[in-house]
This record gives sequence, C-alpha cells and structure tokens, in this order.
Amino acid sequence: QVRLVESGGGSVQAGGSLRLSCAASGRTFSSSYMAWFRQAPGKEREFVAGIEGGYGYADYAGSVQGRFTIFRDSPPNTLDLQMDSLKPEDTAVYYCAARSDDNFDTSATSYSDWGQGTQVTVSS
Repeated sequence: QVRLVESGGGSVQAGGSLRLSCAASGRTFSSSYMAWFRQAPGKEREFVAGIEGGYGYADYAGSVQGRFTIFRDSPPNTLDLQMDSLKPEDTAVYYCAARSDDNFDTSATSYSDWGQGTQVTVSS
C-alpha cells in the first residue's frame, strides 16, 4: 500500500520559517518525480516545488523561488520542503505528491500518489 505522510506544518509569523517532511512508503520512489503542492481556501491546488528522482534537479513556482528549498533522500524515501521568509499568502494546506515517472509536471492531475496534507498558517 502506497503511503505519503506529511508532517511539520504549523503556525508562524510572517518572516518566519517552517520545514515540512514527507515519508513515502509502499513502492520504489527513486525513479519518481516528487513534489509539494498547496491549496488555499477557495483556490485550486497549485504546484509549489518538485524534484527529480534521477539527477535531483529541482523546480519551483515563481511565487516561492528563492524562499523555499526542496530536498529528497532515498533511502529513506523522504521529501522535505524548507520554507523561509514566509508570507501570509503562503497560508494553505500543503500536500506531498509523487508521479509514476520521473517527468516534471505542474498539473496536480498527473500525480498518482498523495498525502493527506498538513496545514501551514502564516500570520501578519
């Protein structure tokens, strides 16, 4: 059974930092592109950052470029998101996701495996 379990969410003031972690199990993820998405109330789920399983090349949404950093380790199958200089507009539920292949894609519908999400709240 494939499982993605996020942890590390919470509340922080603007300018602060949080680190999210995702533990993946149930299949081999070394050849899977993995990513973080987020969804704010009333908005669509959006791509935040992703990373290849092969060369480890990372991709970022423009809104978080330079503030967020994505990491992955295998083994163990973990995916982290270091979030610095947080802004109130970063408030959302953050989800860990994995594709069945190692291709970059920002569309949530192309990801086969998802975690349950973790809440991040940034106050001004």
